[in-house]
Amino acid sequence: MNALESVVARCPYCGERVELLIDSSEGEQQYTEDCQVCCQPMVVSVAIGDDDLPSVQLFSENDAF
Repeated sequence: MNALESVVARCPYCGERVELLIDSSEGEQQYTEDCQVCCQPMVVSVAIGDDDLPSVQLFSENDAF
């Protein structure tokens, strides 16, 4: 069963707020998704906390680790 969580974060390019749907059942993950506002590719890094809620950080492709 998928556990989709809505998370709001700021795009590393344009600074606008974007809403992401995170599947917390997948655990920690990293993937690329285009910004809904400026269409730049953001690297999405997801960590799952002890409360099973996702913590999200967004990076530009050049800043990703």
